[in-house]
Amino acid sequence: MERQAQPIQVAIVEDRDETREGLATLIDTSPGFSTVGRFASMEDALSKLQHNAPDVLLTDIGLPGISGIEGVRRFLERFPKLQILMLTVYGDDEHVFEAICAGASGYLLKDTPPERLIASLGELVGGGAPMSPEIARKVVTMFTRFVPRGDAKSALTPREHELLVLLANGHSYKTAAKELGLAIDTVRFHIRSIYEKLHVHSKSEAVAIALRRGILR
Repeated sequence: MERQAQPIQVAIVEDRDETREGLATLIDTSPGFSTVGRFASMEDALSKLQHNAPDVLLTDIGLPGISGIEGVRRFLERFPKLQILMLTVYGDDEHVFEAICAGASGYLLKDTPPERLIASLGELVGGGAPMSPEIARKVVTMFTRFVPRGDAKSALTPREHELLVLLANGHSYKTAAKELGLAIDTVRFHIRSIYEKLHVHSKSEAVAIALRRGILR
């Protein structure tokens, strides 16, 4: 994808020193990217990023003190247009949906290959919403089991569903676009549309209730 003139600025929130420094090294050695902050806690990040937002906030969920999900909410109150990418070991329904409904723009598991992680940072800034294949499968499940049938405003279009299935099967934006005969910008548009529907129709409280009642499996 085309890079913007200035490097994409990324701030990292990760409590494990080795992981945090490894991510910073990966980002700083990737052309077109740079780190502008490395934080071991969400409290530290919120304190030091009060006035200037990075292009992307890359954060874990399981943090000491303020969780990554609560941090998403607080950062978006301060910087509504901030792009936030969750990078975590948590792949269960509750964490996935609460993070997305809190406003996370993308969700990757920590076993994501380095090159895919870097590509995802670029996709975020380009208007995409990257997901690990496992997460895409959960989103498909959410729409088939949780969104009310016949709700035209919240239902996935055939193209959105087709795209999600491809992502769930491991396709990247680029290969999904080729498979569907679409421009990559069109793929980004469809993924954003899917996320908007999640935000509107699946507030975290409703998702939590649904999970407790066993609606989502």
